[in-house]
Amino acid sequence: MPSFLEAPVAGAYHLVTSLVTTLEPLTGGYAAVIAIVLCTLAVRLLLVPLSLRAHRGTRARAALMPQVKTISDRHRGDPERLQRELAKLQAETGTSMFAGFLPALAQVPFFWLMYTLFSRAMVAGESNQLLSGSLLGAPLGAHWPAFTGTPAFLVLAVLLGLVAWFSARLQLRQLDETASPLSRRMARLLPFGTLLSASFIPLAAGLYLLTTTIWTVVERAVLQR
Repeated sequence: MPSFLEAPVAGAYHLVTSLVTTLEPLTGGYAAVIAIVLCTLAVRLLLVPLSLRAHRGTRARAALMPQVKTISDRHRGDPERLQRELAKLQAETGTSMFAGFLPALAQVPFFWLMYTLFSRAMVAGESNQLLSGSLLGAPLGAHWPAFTGTPAFLVLAVLLGLVAWFSARLQLRQLDETASPLSRRMARLLPFGTLLSASFIPLAAGLYLLTTTIWTVVERAVLQR
């Protein structure tokens, strides 16, 4: 790992281990699990302004869809002109087609930190104390299929599947009648990508993924009202 990345990893490690130490008298062996959930909630709370901006962008894009369809039909045979007209429309309305991705992109560094903290035996020049944490008998640093003998992965997979189902329903509800069949298919299937991701990351990172996707579903449900 590049040396300039060691500082944030060490800082995150000391922060999480301090939180675990604080929680242990109350939560016992689940202190690391609770710490992961609390850290994830703190990250999502910090990202609320980006989520609000993304939601406004999504509503603005939905309102522009009839104009986008008209431009697309008019310049279907001229891709360069089509791109210019779409860019002009975005500039005139102040709408970005990428605003909806801001919360997900902003989470990448935090997800990387969680993955790193539970993937290394040595952190900040010492033995990684976080690896001693477990959930339902599975070490938080374990990968699937290393913990298939415990219910941890099954519980995680079932919960991720339920959250993905609710997320798909919310995304489909956001689509209007102009949405293409491909868009509807992607709205149904993409949320279930979290299940695939959970198969390749430590259990701790899977907990982060579960917590943040639950937050996302609840946040979308509230904002859509």
